[in-house]
Amino acid sequence: QVQLVESGGGWVQAGGSLRLSCAASGLTFRSYAMAWFRQAPGKEREFVATISPSGAYKDYPASVQGRCTISRDNAKNTVSLQMNTLKPEDTAVYYCAAEGQSSVVRTASHVDYWGQGTQVTVSS
Repeated sequence: QVQLVESGGGWVQAGGSLRLSCAASGLTFRSYAMAWFRQAPGKEREFVATISPSGAYKDYPASVQGRCTISRDNAKNTVSLQMNTLKPEDTAVYYCAAEGQSSVVRTASHVDYWGQGTQVTVSS
C-alpha cells in the first residue's frame, strides 16, 4: 500500500518561511517523479514544484519560481519543499504527489498517488 505523508505545514506571517516534508512508503521511490501541488478554497489544484527521480531536474511555475526549492533524498524516501518569502496568496492545502511514468509531473490528472495534504496559512 502506497503512502505519502506530509508534514511541516502551519501558520506563518507574510515574508516568513516554511519547510514541508513528505515521507513515502510502499513504492520504489527512486523510480518516481515527485511533486508538490496546492489547492486553495474554491480553486483548482495547482502545480507548485516537481523533481525528477534522480533529483537532477526541477521545475517550478512562475508564481513560486525563486521562492521555493524542491529536494529529495532517495535513501530516506523523502521529498521536501522549502518555501521562502511567503505571501498570503500561498495559503492553501499542500499535497505531495508521485508519478511513475514520466521524469516530471506538472498535471494533477497525471498523478498516480497523493498524500493527504497539509495546511499552510500565510497571514498579512
